[in-house]
Amino acid sequence: MFASLSRAARRRVLAVSAALLALCGVLVWWLVPFGSPAPSGSVTFSTGVPTGVYQKYGALLKNALAQDLPKVSITLKDSEGSQQNLARVATGEADFTVATADAVAQYQRERRAGFERLRGCARLYDDYVQLVVPSGSPVRKVQDLRGLRVGVGQAGSGVRLIADRVLAAAGLTPDLDVRSVAAGIDTMPGLLERDELDAFFWSGGLPTEAVQALSGHFRIRLIPLDEKLVDRLHDVGDSTRYYRSAVIPADAYGKAQEGRPIETLAVANLLVTTVDADDDLVEGFTRTVIRSRDGIGRQVHPAQLVDLRTAVYTEPLKLHDGARRYYQSVKP
Repeated sequence: MFASLSRAARRRVLAVSAALLALCGVLVWWLVPFGSPAPSGSVTFSTGVPTGVYQKYGALLKNALAQDLPKVSITLKDSEGSQQNLARVATGEADFTVATADAVAQYQRERRAGFERLRGCARLYDDYVQLVVPSGSPVRKVQDLRGLRVGVGQAGSGVRLIADRVLAAAGLTPDLDVRSVAAGIDTMPGLLERDELDAFFWSGGLPTEAVQALSGHFRIRLIPLDEKLVDRLHDVGDSTRYYRSAVIPADAYGKAQEGRPIETLAVANLLVTTVDADDDLVEGFTRTVIRSRDGIGRQVHPAQLVDLRTAVYTEPLKLHDGARRYYQSVKP
């Protein structure tokens, strides 16, 4: 019958048929959902101490996630820092966190609870070790801390891990050769200002708001940590290979540096979850971390350094499948 139609009639039939097929396609697309449903539920994000970079970054990331994942409820939970953060995620007390690569390696090396479940989502920005003293202090190098009151971070922090290692690399035994004070960045600047500390260690992005605020009304100096010290740290073992020599730029803290760059060491921060986390949720988290970089970076400067080209490198953690899916989707 079709063959008996004129050429013009056949074209009209074919055109109508094509239109009907297109309409059917639209109806199927509308009636039958494709792809995975949007992630939903409640998750806990373990951050850090008040006034620290982790805490502020977590708060701003929560706002960005509320836009991108509206069906996911995010609860922020303050912590002492990297070591406590890892323990919370590994044992199910939290779902996501930020922790330094050296703390992750140490957690794995000690085979602590749930270590094998940990996975990486993104490499974020670097933390810089900052050893802060009053400007009039006689301290010029780490060895000069002998016998002094030194803030070393809270027990569950990454600061404590690094401070103890830096002291040891300088030939000082923590808690014996120095008077270690367990305190966080929320209290150490005030203790230094009130002459209740002689120095304090901090490891965080640049600039850290609490250190910047202190330098605005109290004269401080930063003590250099030279390359030889970093080399001695590397000799300790595998978990210290994530430290690298770095420089605090001359303008990071203005008056505190008198226009001079300061040698130090740096270590990468990682966005961490577990192997059990939903792939769609992790993909969404990772996407928001990358997309929100500029917006968050205007308020938390270290976040400006989050880079899609390096975010995929989450050593010593394996990359979560959901995060891998995101990176593959944006691969040029």
